[in-house]
Amino acid sequence: MRQIHLIGIGTGNPEHLTIQGIRALNATDVVFLLDKGEAKSGLTAVRRMICERYIERPGPRFVEAPDPERDRMPADYRGAVADWHAARARLYESLIATHLAEGQSGAFLVWGDPSLYDSTLRILDRVRAGGRLAFAVSVVPGITSVQALAASHRIPLHHIGEPVRITTGRRLRDEGLPPGPGATVVMLDGDPRFEGLDPDLTIYWGAYLGTPDEILEAGRLGDVADAIRRTREQARARHGWIMDLYLLLRPDI
Repeated sequence: MRQIHLIGIGTGNPEHLTIQGIRALNATDVVFLLDKGEAKSGLTAVRRMICERYIERPGPRFVEAPDPERDRMPADYRGAVADWHAARARLYESLIATHLAEGQSGAFLVWGDPSLYDSTLRILDRVRAGGRLAFAVSVVPGITSVQALAASHRIPLHHIGEPVRITTGRRLRDEGLPPGPGATVVMLDGDPRFEGLDPDLTIYWGAYLGTPDEILEAGRLGDVADAIRRTREQARARHGWIMDLYLLLRPDI
């Protein structure tokens, strides 16, 4: 049977890869890479660099394919995501069937960790559920951007005994912060405006975590929000893409 390894590779630092991930890479015959266009070519370059650094045997084949287009500002968010997942499932099925022979192993290298705001595992499950292609899946955990953010700022994620909530920029805008104590990590915020948030919150923001391009900002939200937005816009214009997130903390009382 075909085997698919889903390997979390961290946030861009090759040393984020675990020993388990290195072993999985060295058991791989084919590495599948989704091309997200010229603006995000650096993401593919990091994946190739990780393979070149850690694969010791004669290298596996690299199979690249364009990632299906996705509407980033849809009227129907869930519908747009469902359409995108369906297109990706068709692509994954075709790639595996065409390029991976029975008894071989393939790998998808997932930014961060496969369990956190990544669709690859759901899409592979969808392909298997279709019943046209049989393969086994193994998941290798990786360093999440949440872990990398806390490490880079040298902070714990929460005050003593308090919970941590992980959410998206879209939900933060729609629902605001939950009442009561606790920290909130916000991911996938394509246009952070911080409107309606308490200016006395403490924010820890980071972009390109774990890479030489890492940028960090922290402070009272009311004091640093504008600077974070300016820095973010400049970085995105310079690199053509940005991956960032932030932690919001209420005062410790």
